[in-house]
Amino acid sequence: MNYVQAINYIHSLNRFGIHPGLERIEELCRAVGNPQDRLKFVHVAGTNGKGSTSTMIAGALTASGKKTGLFTSPFVSEFLERIQIDGSPCDKELFAKCVTELEPIVAEMATRDMQPTEFEVITAAAFMIFERENCDICVLEVGLGGRLDSTNVISTPLVSVIASISLDHTAILGETVEEIAKEKCGIIKGNGKTVCYPWQEKEAFEVINDTCERMNNSLFIPNVRGIIAVENRIDGVQFTYNSTEYKLSMSGEYQVYNAVTAIDACRVLGLDEKSIKQGIEMAKVPARMEVISSSPLVLLDGGHNEDGGKAVAESLASMLNGKRIFAVIGMMADKNVESYLEKVATLCSFVAATTVADNPRAMTAEELEQKAKIYCKNTKHFSSAQEAIEYARKYIPDYDCLLVCGSLYLAGEVRNQLKNIF
Repeated sequence: MNYVQAINYIHSLNRFGIHPGLERIEELCRAVGNPQDRLKFVHVAGTNGKGSTSTMIAGALTASGKKTGLFTSPFVSEFLERIQIDGSPCDKELFAKCVTELEPIVAEMATRDMQPTEFEVITAAAFMIFERENCDICVLEVGLGGRLDSTNVISTPLVSVIASISLDHTAILGETVEEIAKEKCGIIKGNGKTVCYPWQEKEAFEVINDTCERMNNSLFIPNVRGIIAVENRIDGVQFTYNSTEYKLSMSGEYQVYNAVTAIDACRVLGLDEKSIKQGIEMAKVPARMEVISSSPLVLLDGGHNEDGGKAVAESLASMLNGKRIFAVIGMMADKNVESYLEKVATLCSFVAATTVADNPRAMTAEELEQKAKIYCKNTKHFSSAQEAIEYARKYIPDYDCLLVCGSLYLAGEVRNQLKNIF
């Protein structure tokens, strides 16, 4: 296979859906020699912020001189954003070679009613790539949950990181924060070290603490009292943590708490302060309050649940100070749409509701507009995001900010268009 064929093959596996469990990934890895057993890992789980936290840790590791792999999901613009080496997408030919080696294994497993899922094949390919690239340390972001996620095929990592936990994917992970936390904490393995996001809900923290005690893990929690002098700007955030000044290139005050989680994880790893500061400052994640343009101000955010909406709302309130916001919003129907809109649409002067393209889970633009009307008096629906953005382009001079938000699928669909227009 060449790269395009490999990508098409990977996407063809999407029809097999999501099936939590480790038996298939264990079989896949065993068939290619268990490359994960010869690698060192930082394992990151959570509901919100795990992508940003993973990217910051990986950046600090690279800055310290370690060859660093990063496995994250989903991608926004380019598929191989998901598998990175030292901050850049992995080699396309190497990816295609690994997928080619996996294809007959996948086909044989299918004959035994063990059909691997798309995510499982990508995970196995990432392990193969990281080993062949001789990575010193790999940062693994959990795909879904933790306990039964395919990334959890690894043994005890150098450090487990639990990012912010809240309600999401309730049909799979559980209907309460406590149930979801138990799934996330499945990545905590015996005799390890765990770093926990500082503002967990009480029920989540109790599960994390109990799991660490049961698995004989040292638990590290960032000292929020050590966070002072937070300055949140469009181009990023400056803050002081435990008497050390840091800069973030990502905007949003909520990123400070992801950052201190990453900082403490890096300290557990023994990284020097210069590398940590550099990694934190250089970290950028597409579609996380991403500034596409400063004049006019265009923001792109892929947060899609209640906590994601809260983070966007807090960032808008602190950065824009009541300015007029034109929002293009598209969401999945299986998310808590009302809670998200209550946080975000309330701050907007106009909401253009759209349907995310080519996704059966997407809420229709008409239904989304009806829900948005409750929180914003000026609304309109559009059959496509492209049409909504073209409409916004005409009227943005009358507004202070264009915000495109509600789904990472929407962000991936329109990011290049936004960059070309603005």
